[in-house]
Amino acid sequence: MGEQSGERRTGGIVRRGVERQIEDRKLLERPEAPEFLESDPWRVLRIQAEFVAGFDALATLGPAVTFFGSARVRPPDPMYDAARALAAELARRGFAVITGGGPGTMEAANMGAREGRGLSVGLNIELPFEQGLNEYVNLGIEFHYFFVRKTMFVKYAEAFVIFPGGFGTMDELFEALTLIQTGKIVHFPVIMFGSDYWAGLHQWIRDRVLAEGKISPEDLDLMVVTDDIQHAADIVQQYYQRKVLETKPIERAEPKKSDAQ
Repeated sequence: MGEQSGERRTGGIVRRGVERQIEDRKLLERPEAPEFLESDPWRVLRIQAEFVAGFDALATLGPAVTFFGSARVRPPDPMYDAARALAAELARRGFAVITGGGPGTMEAANMGAREGRGLSVGLNIELPFEQGLNEYVNLGIEFHYFFVRKTMFVKYAEAFVIFPGGFGTMDELFEALTLIQTGKIVHFPVIMFGSDYWAGLHQWIRDRVLAEGKISPEDLDLMVVTDDIQHAADIVQQYYQRKVLETKPIERAEPKKSDAQ
C-alpha cells in the first residue's frame, strides 16, 4: 500500500492527519545496517528504540480500548460487522481504538473508530505473510519485536475486547488474564465477544481447569462473554468512570472562619 495523502512516516511511526509538536525519534534499524548492528548489544538498543518510539507516540493517547480478533474475517462476516459497530460506539463515547493494524477484525475496528470520529490506532508487526497497516489507521506504529508491541497493547488500554480469532488472539487473551490474575496489571475488563465461539472454551475452563483446582473460582470473573454491543460498551465506560473517580484527588474543604475572626 502506497503512502496516502497527508501521510507522514518517521522512524516506524505512520501519521495520517494526526498532528504532533515534537518530531518522532528514529529507530535504529536501517535497510543497509552493517553486520555488527545484529549483535546482541546493538539489538538491545534497537529494542529500546522501539519502546521509546511507542511510548512517545502513545503518551497522549487518552482512554483507549484494544481490539483483538482474526485477521482472516471479511464482510459479510457478522463478527466483522460487530467489531466495526462496537468500535464506532466506543469512539462516540470518547475512547480511542487500538488494533494490530492489519486486515480482518483489526480493519473492521479501525474503520469503526473512524466512523465514530475517534482516534484509530494500529500497532503493526513485521510478518512475511501479512500486509501492512490497513487504510483506516490514523496513527500507526510498526514493530519488529512482538513483546514490545504487546506491551503497548496493554499499557494504553482501559479494556480488551477479544473477537473470535486464532493463535495470536488466544495468546493476547490468556496473557491479559494472566497479568490480571497475578496482579501485574490493574483488573480491567476482558470482554470476549461472540458467545457461540467462546462458549466451548469458557465451559472447558470451568469444567477442567477450575474443577481440577488449577485456577480459583473468582478467576472466572476475569472474563465477560457477551453478544451485545451496548453491553460491552457500557462495561468499558463504567469501568473507566469508576477508575477516574477512584484516582481523582479528594478536594479538601476550606476551614470555615469563625464568627470571631
